[in-house]
Amino acid sequence: MEKNKLKKTIIKIFHKLKLPKKHADICADAIINAELVGAQTHGLSRLKMYCDRIQKKLINPRPRIKLKNISQSVTHINADNSIGFVAADTAIKKAINNAKKTGIGLVAVKNSGHYGMSGYYAEQAVKKNMIALVFTNAPPAIAPHGAIKSLFGTNPICFGSPTGSKVPFILDTSVSMINRGKIRVASRSNSKIPEGVALDKYGNPTTDAKKALEGVQLPIAGFRGSGLAWMVDILSGVYTGGNHGGKVKDPFDDFSGPQNIGHLFIVMKANLFQSNYKKRIKENIKRIKKLPKLKRLKEILYPGENKFRRYNKNYKSDIKIPESIIEDIRTLLK
Repeated sequence: MEKNKLKKTIIKIFHKLKLPKKHADICADAIINAELVGAQTHGLSRLKMYCDRIQKKLINPRPRIKLKNISQSVTHINADNSIGFVAADTAIKKAINNAKKTGIGLVAVKNSGHYGMSGYYAEQAVKKNMIALVFTNAPPAIAPHGAIKSLFGTNPICFGSPTGSKVPFILDTSVSMINRGKIRVASRSNSKIPEGVALDKYGNPTTDAKKALEGVQLPIAGFRGSGLAWMVDILSGVYTGGNHGGKVKDPFDDFSGPQNIGHLFIVMKANLFQSNYKKRIKENIKRIKKLPKLKRLKEILYPGENKFRRYNKNYKSDIKIPESIIEDIRTLLK
C-alpha cells in the first residue's frame, strides 16, 4: 500500500476510536516507521492490539497527560493510560527541550503503554545533535537467572548518538535472544523458532513458538542478560512509578487492566564536554571500520547503518501488508 494512503487509513482508524487528530498522526508515523526500517513485529502487526485495548477502555484515547517539572533538567510524566506512542513522543520532546536548557534532560514516564521501537525516539534526539538513552519495561517473558518462570520483559536497551554523518548510531536491542514479536509472528503462521531462544513451561528447550509463548524466553549472555533485564525493570518500572517485577500486563492476552508501563529518557548535548564531538566520533568510527574483517564481510557496520539502508530502500516502494493484517484493517474500518 502507498505510504500516504496507509497513513490516512491508520489515522482514520484511530480517529474513529476517538483519538485526537494530532495523537492519531503521531501513532501512524511511528507504526509506518517500524514497517520502513524492517521491524514489522512493531508495526502494523500490533495495530489491532492497540485498537482492542482502546475499545476495552484499557488505553485512554483522550488522556490528560500531566508533566511535573522537578527541575530545569528533570520532568516526571503521568501519561494517564495514553497510548504509548503519544506518551513517548511527549517525553522525548520534553527531554530534548530540557537538555537544550541545561545540557541534560531526564524524563520519567508512568501509566503508559507499548510505544513501538525505542530507537525511533532516540533518533529524534540524535537529529538535534544529542546523545540519548531510552529504557522501557515489558510484560513477563524472561525468567530471572535460575528460575523457570518468566518475570522480566524483553526490556530493550537503546542508545543513540550523532556520527557527524546523516546516518545516526542507534543501538536498539532487547535483552532476549530474539524479540517476542518474532515469536508471536511464528506462532500465528505455525512456523518454528530457532533453537536456543526459548524454553517451554516445563523448562525444556523448544522450537515450538506456541510453547515458547507459554514458557520463557532466554536472555542474551545467560545471567548477564538476566541482569540487564533486571536493570531495565528497575530504571523504567521501579524508578518511574510504573509497573515492575512481572506486573506489566501482556497487551495481547491480558485485558484485566491498563499496562502502566514505565519509560525513562535520558538526553544529553553531544558537545557538552567536548566541543569537537562530531570530529571525535567520526575518528572513532573510522578506526573501527578500518580494522581487519572477516572475508565474508564487505565492511564493518555500526549499529543503525543497516536500519538506515532498509529505511531508504523501503521508502521508495509501497509497503507490503500480509493478507491477515489487511483483513484486520478492513474490520477496523467497518
